[in-house]
Amino acid sequence: MNSQISPTAILLMLLAMIFIPGGDSAGKVLSTSLGVEPLFIAWSRFAIGFLFILCLMKRNSVQLELFKNWRIWLRALFIIGGITCILTALKTEPLPNVFAAFFIGPILSYFVSAILLKEPITLGRTILLFIGFAGVLLVVKPSANLSSGMAFAILAGCFYGSFLVASRWLAPLASGKMMLLSQLLIGTILLAPFGLGKLPDFSWELSAYTMASALGSAIGNLFLILAYQQMQASRLAPLVYVQLVAATLFGFLLFGTLPDLISFAGLGLLLLSGFASFLLKTPQAKA
Repeated sequence: MNSQISPTAILLMLLAMIFIPGGDSAGKVLSTSLGVEPLFIAWSRFAIGFLFILCLMKRNSVQLELFKNWRIWLRALFIIGGITCILTALKTEPLPNVFAAFFIGPILSYFVSAILLKEPITLGRTILLFIGFAGVLLVVKPSANLSSGMAFAILAGCFYGSFLVASRWLAPLASGKMMLLSQLLIGTILLAPFGLGKLPDFSWELSAYTMASALGSAIGNLFLILAYQQMQASRLAPLVYVQLVAATLFGFLLFGTLPDLISFAGLGLLLLSGFASFLLKTPQAKA
C-alpha cells in the first residue's frame, strides 16, 4: 500500500473536489429554480453518468462478473444514499452550509480506514483533521435547532465517508472506470422506479442543468476513484475539504451568496489543515 505523496493523485483529487460540487450546484438550480424533484435529479445523474462512462470504456473491458460481488453493491448503496441525501438537503439549504455539514465524512473515512484497512494514523494528522473540522463549524455555525435539510446533509456525510473507505477497500478489484460504471449502473437500476415517477416537463434549460449535474458528478467521481487507487485514503481525506471552498465559489456565482468573515476564516483553517497534513510523514501500514 503506497504511503508516499503522489502528485498525480493530489491533482486528481483536487479536480474531483471541484467537479463534484459543480454538479451539485447544477442540481440545486434544478430543484430550487426549476422545481425538479431530488429523486429525479439523483436518478438522471446516475443514468447519464452511466452512458458517459460506458462510452469511455474499451471494448471487452466491462467486467460483468464484478456485479456478483456483494461488496460492489454495498459501495454503490453508499454513494446512492449520499447523492440522494445531499440533493434533498440542497433543496432547502445554502450550498456551502450543506457541504460543510457533511464533512463528518472525512473524519469517518480517516478513522474507519485505520480500523478496517489498517492504514496508519498519526497524532499530528489527527490533530490537523480536527482543526479542519473546527473550520467547518465556523462556516456552519451550528445551533440547537437543526433543520431537516441539515440533517440530510449530515447523513450524506456519513454515506460519503463510508463510500470513500469502500472505494479504497475495493480499488484492486477493477479499473477506476469499471468501478465508476458499476456504481452508476446500480444507481440507475435501483433509483429508476423513484426517478421516473418524478419525470419533469421537458425544457432546454432543464436539459442543460441536468447534463451539467450528471457529468460534473461522473467526472468528479472518476477522478476520485483514480486518486484513491494511487494513494492512501487517510492521506487524501483532508483534501475533501476543498469541496467546501468550491461550493462557496459556486454559491456566490450562481446564487449570489457570499460567506461572512467568520466563514472565510473557517475556509482558511480548512485549507491550512488539509495541506499541512501532506507535510507529515506517514509510517508504513501494519500487515
